Amino acid sequence: MKFHYLLLCSLISLNALSQSYFQKKPTPTHIANRSVVTPIVATIGYQGYDESQAYFGEGEYEIFLDLVDGTLDKPIIVLDGFDPGDSRDITGLYNSLNFDGQNLADIVRNEGFDIVVLNAPTYITDGKTIDGGADYIQRNAMVLIELIDLLNAQKVGNEELVVLGPSMGGLIARYALAYMEQNSLDAETRLYISFDSPHRGANIPISLQYLINYLAQQTGDADAQAIVDTVLNSPAAKEMLYDHLLGHLQAGSDYLQDPTKLLPIGAPNFRDAFQSELDALGFPQNVRNVTMVNGSGQGTATGMAGMQVVDTTLDLGGGATADVLLHFTPEAGITNNVTDFQSFFFGIPVDTFLADAQAFGFTDGIDSAPGGTSNISNALGDGSGNPVIADFIAALDQDEFSFIPVISALAIENEDDWYAVPDIGGTHTSPFVNSYIPSTNESHVMVTAASAQFALNEIRQTLGIEDHTSLKRYTLVQNPIGDYLQLQVPQDLQSTVTLTAYAITGVRLFEKTFRNPSGTITLDLPLVTGSYLLTVSDAVGSETLRFIVNN
Repeated sequence: MKFHYLLLCSLISLNALSQSYFQKKPTPTHIANRSVVTPIVATIGYQGYDESQAYFGEGEYEIFLDLVDGTLDKPIIVLDGFDPGDSRDITGLYNSLNFDGQNLADIVRNEGFDIVVLNAPTYITDGKTIDGGADYIQRNAMVLIELIDLLNAQKVGNEELVVLGPSMGGLIARYALAYMEQNSLDAETRLYISFDSPHRGANIPISLQYLINYLAQQTGDADAQAIVDTVLNSPAAKEMLYDHLLGHLQAGSDYLQDPTKLLPIGAPNFRDAFQSELDALGFPQNVRNVTMVNGSGQGTATGMAGMQVVDTTLDLGGGATADVLLHFTPEAGITNNVTDFQSFFFGIPVDTFLADAQAFGFTDGIDSAPGGTSNISNALGDGSGNPVIADFIAALDQDEFSFIPVISALAIENEDDWYAVPDIGGTHTSPFVNSYIPSTNESHVMVTAASAQFALNEIRQTLGIEDHTSLKRYTLVQNPIGDYLQLQVPQDLQSTVTLTAYAITGVRLFEKTFRNPSGTITLDLPLVTGSYLLTVSDAVGSETLRFIVNN
């Protein structure tokens, strides 16, 4: 009877979990002036914690040249994050920068910057199949090092690179840049943007981990087991997850919980080893380190610690049913049941699986902490057409959970409370010299107009603008400008000058070209009160000036 039930139960674990993802899927949009996807292989190998030899990582990249001169001279690298099975390709990575009908990559390309997207596909090397999107962070970092060297060799001019690392990509970028410095490799990079990256660990509710693993292990279904292996038990997940089911299992069992191991614990031989290695490596010192965070900077929780996530009965067909009860991890000092799965065959009890959890005394449960959010429905592939999973998702009382806690995204080491309101420069120390933190929790690596502006300000300030403006070749006659903008040009200038104005959101407002201007350029600008940017380009280069309209 149990065997018959488990065959029916396999419907739950198959198909749905194969589409697991932990950030919202981007809306496909047209991408202008594409090139070709090119493979790249690292020349520095990496041997993982559970491997007997080193392997050379592989990736693929595409260069999206700027839409001004079409020359590779101001590269901005955009990295892949955690992506088991490579469901998010280069097109998806580019589109993940969409916001409010715009795209961050499009904006900077219109300003003369080049976008280079590095994807981590599945590949075979030296007889080993490696899922790059879920592989060791260190090996992916070696691929990035290879790309950095390649771009620095191919680019025109001496402009230094920008590296934008969303999610796990932020850890890859941090590791690669710090590794290059410690090994006397010149990265020629001046700006590193970490985007909601888990510098102190990521989170998937342990209750959901227990449930998925139980269903996979107890069905005996090879595909279901493979899903657990390639997602939850992938090297990257075991390196990043603050709490991992493998740390809670009884000796000799692949699904039963050890009742003495209820506190959060990482994957054995992975989590602590990786965090120690990352901490020892530190952050790159020769670049500007900034971060964009999706979690609330005001301490707003994602639900409540210990809350009920779902309590439902699933009809599995053929007389088989299952009662499923899940909770978030509890407040400090409390033990609660997080996973309760009971199966029946025509009302006769067949099997029961229970798992409990506790939280450390210094913090409440991580599931509801302020942070960049993901969804249980995402982890289950939105059902993937499976009616049982669809019913489970429909019954959820709480879908969102804290995926990247704020304290982790800010890499704050002197705070153990996931619920603490970040006080950078006060009680808390962070390695980032600048940060964007919203007041409310947002979806993990979701770009907004505000975060896009933060990134644009950093890119414009550190990629060419500071160096050029220090020359003071162009100056505003007055600022605020009132109704007219007056730009003082260099004496004896023999060059075409192009003026491009941008709103604070990065939207291009206008572009005008002047041939061999002298003295002062005067423009009538019917703009509303606010701050704007003016990029001035000539035969020598370009510089950007900030101006204020004060009507």
